[in-house]
Amino acid sequence: MTTIPRNYNDLDLNHLLVLDVLLREHSLTRAAQTLNVTQPALSKTLARLRHYFDDPLFVRVALKMEPTPKAMELQAPVSEILERMRALRSEHVPFDPKTSDRTFNFCVVDAGVIKLLPSLVKQLIAEAPHVRVRLVQLDAEHLESWLVSGKVDFAMGSFPSLTKAIRRQPLWTETYVSVVRKGHPRIKREPTLEQFAAEKHVLVSTLGTGHAHQLAERAIEAVVPPENIVCRVPMFIGAAVLAKHTDTIATLPLSIATVLGDDLDLDIVTPPLKLPKIEIYQYWHELLHREPGTKWIRGVFQNMFKEKASK
Repeated sequence: MTTIPRNYNDLDLNHLLVLDVLLREHSLTRAAQTLNVTQPALSKTLARLRHYFDDPLFVRVALKMEPTPKAMELQAPVSEILERMRALRSEHVPFDPKTSDRTFNFCVVDAGVIKLLPSLVKQLIAEAPHVRVRLVQLDAEHLESWLVSGKVDFAMGSFPSLTKAIRRQPLWTETYVSVVRKGHPRIKREPTLEQFAAEKHVLVSTLGTGHAHQLAERAIEAVVPPENIVCRVPMFIGAAVLAKHTDTIATLPLSIATVLGDDLDLDIVTPPLKLPKIEIYQYWHELLHREPGTKWIRGVFQNMFKEKASK
């Protein structure tokens, strides 16, 4: 097995992390985004790695950076070194939510923001006053890489394409309803399929996110003529606002419809078609499974939904 060269002082863990991310992303641009560094800085690090290992490590093939045999040989030992260092750091650094000033980064679609964030922020203010959370815009193409690299601590939603290297825990089961503005001239609480399909619709499109909401999109497209889908938006809240100010129908997860129905004065309608039930999970990488901080905040979410389920 290939080993790391002897002169350890020439490289540090950050250099190995760059190599590890490049081996997953096969792109300087995507690796720079994952690591939150500039491309020139990343190119400089790659040049140092090439000099250190006396190998080009990556060669451009079409639009990708393909690893050389030498780079492929280094993948396992580099990954093992990084995993051991993360384990050492996480298992021996205590976490006290009352005093910690840590910032947790996570990905979630906007339905999760509306359902989760108010309760979470209230709890953090009460129990962990210096802890902060930062939402990272969802990008399914990079989600697994971000979980592996630590750019995000965890994600929430329904992402069945994530590999077994990503741990997951069920939080709740999502169902769907439709919303219309109060006083809609034609749509009542239980429209027929003919009435539903004849109306104009705003469709929430999660194309490219890997989120299971795409199943609901396909179900609506199967019954509503294309000319009646007048707008597609990437956010559930955007669809709800359009329904508020027009005669369109927006079909949303029940958890977000109940909140926005009150806030935006919308009527909740039973859609006359079979829509999927979607299991919502929280996801994290094996490397962070025992890390005290992320273990604590995952427990916060788990307890939040246990409490809601018991009410």
